[in-house]
Amino acid sequence: MLHTETTPPSPVKLSAVAGPGQPEPTPALEQLYRGFEQEMLVPLWTEIGGLMPAHPKSQALPHLWRWDHLLKLADEAGRIVPVGRGGERRAIALANPALGGRPFATPTLWAAIQYLMPGEDAPEHRHSQHAFRFVVEGEGVWTVVNGDSVRMSRGDFLPQGGWNWHAHHNAADKPMAWIDGLDIPFAYYTESQFFEHGRLHLDAHERIQPRFSRSERLWAHPGLRPVAHPEPTAATPLLAYRWVDTDRALSEQLALEAEGYAATVSPGHAAVRYTNPTNGRDVLPTIRCEMHRIQSGAATQPRREVGSAVFQVFDGQGQVTVGDKQWQVRRGDMFVVPSWQPFTARCDADQPQLDLFRFADTPIFEAVNAYRTETP
Repeated sequence: MLHTETTPPSPVKLSAVAGPGQPEPTPALEQLYRGFEQEMLVPLWTEIGGLMPAHPKSQALPHLWRWDHLLKLADEAGRIVPVGRGGERRAIALANPALGGRPFATPTLWAAIQYLMPGEDAPEHRHSQHAFRFVVEGEGVWTVVNGDSVRMSRGDFLPQGGWNWHAHHNAADKPMAWIDGLDIPFAYYTESQFFEHGRLHLDAHERIQPRFSRSERLWAHPGLRPVAHPEPTAATPLLAYRWVDTDRALSEQLALEAEGYAATVSPGHAAVRYTNPTNGRDVLPTIRCEMHRIQSGAATQPRREVGSAVFQVFDGQGQVTVGDKQWQVRRGDMFVVPSWQPFTARCDADQPQLDLFRFADTPIFEAVNAYRTETP
């Protein structure tokens, strides 16, 4: 019996269409396009508008998630969904409505609410994706990174470079929630992910509750670097940036502004960036993290930039505008600013301040010299 090899249908589909910059539709052009389809070829002239637009056109949309809604659903999950090997974490990701239902806040950034019940352990694992935790409320959970126990409390920012062992345990008598940020979508699209299971349970000596982790005792001294560790590291070795320090830095910027010194981004808008003490760069190679404070009645300058960002309201109330969307926001609410969408935030006049935690993919674009920003 003679067997003939069949060619599967080509996913490339081309149509001769009249239009600016397009060749005149003819039978010969249609025949040429069939040849392109058969050989898996796509001519630039049919795709240039999408591949090379005049400015970035993000696949993501501006979107807002209400913290009280997230917290309610996370609490229900806490009573229904166990934490253990398999699911690994009770983490519920924000899914941008324009990204096809994938658990991606933006094309490069993952954001999730993680929830741990009293006495629970989240098992140990490690992954190549870079990550952080940010606490908008609550305390009692300890994250253990490579055996170093790190306290988690309101306002604390806890970064963690890729491929470090980490687990969590809740030593309190009530649940605790926080947000996770990772570069999972970036690693997914670049096909660079690695993951490895660790221990199911922590050792007894790792369940200690020191006020300061070993990493803080070594690295959390402003302007002072341990001589025993002279080499720069890709990700920060400091595992906790405490709210008391962040709050003071923001307050002092605004106080200096009031005294007539140039200390703020714009009038009434203070901001700090979390940095790696070994090189002064971003805490993580792929993620930039900042805290912004806007004084009562003040607003940020309109701004748009290449790359996407996710914000969480840490405190206060105000109005944010992203592209053509506008929302009134309050503590815990999270929203997305897609690439090249204009953004502004204003603090309500009856509020002392509006504090916004922000993380973005800016280091990726700076690394390839593709970052651009504009203040209209």
